[in-house]
Amino acid sequence: MEIRIDNLTGPNIASFLEEHIREMKAVSPPDSKHALDLEELKKPEITVWTVWENNGQLLGCGAIKELDSEHAEVKSMRTSLLHRRKGIAKILLQHILCEAKLRGYQRLSLETGSMPFFEPARTLYRTHGFKECMPFATYKADPNSVFMTRKL
Repeated sequence: MEIRIDNLTGPNIASFLEEHIREMKAVSPPDSKHALDLEELKKPEITVWTVWENNGQLLGCGAIKELDSEHAEVKSMRTSLLHRRKGIAKILLQHILCEAKLRGYQRLSLETGSMPFFEPARTLYRTHGFKECMPFATYKADPNSVFMTRKL
């Protein structure tokens, strides 16, 4: 497995992210969907990493968005449908936590869904020290969202 910064220009990541948006639309009400599309992920304050199998297969992705010099947000965590429950998200989240520390962030936060579909994600985040918190940045309280944060 290889984790690398993705410049978001390849066809694999484009279709992977389209699938992600479709899945989020299917499980989240329109006003509660916070997943970023390909163009939104290209903003300079966002870094996207992808996880690749040695055979060139895209296994997953994740990103951080800088909110300020001390605070960043985890975005676009996704594992391929064919590779869920294999530890890929755990490896990627550990990578993102290390990168966030290297960049000098003091806090890492995230928004995820409150529905049962998102329970595996919430469990992963709790296992890595994230605790529920109030909405941050531009988020508003939403019964369909769970906000989590962790000091680094």
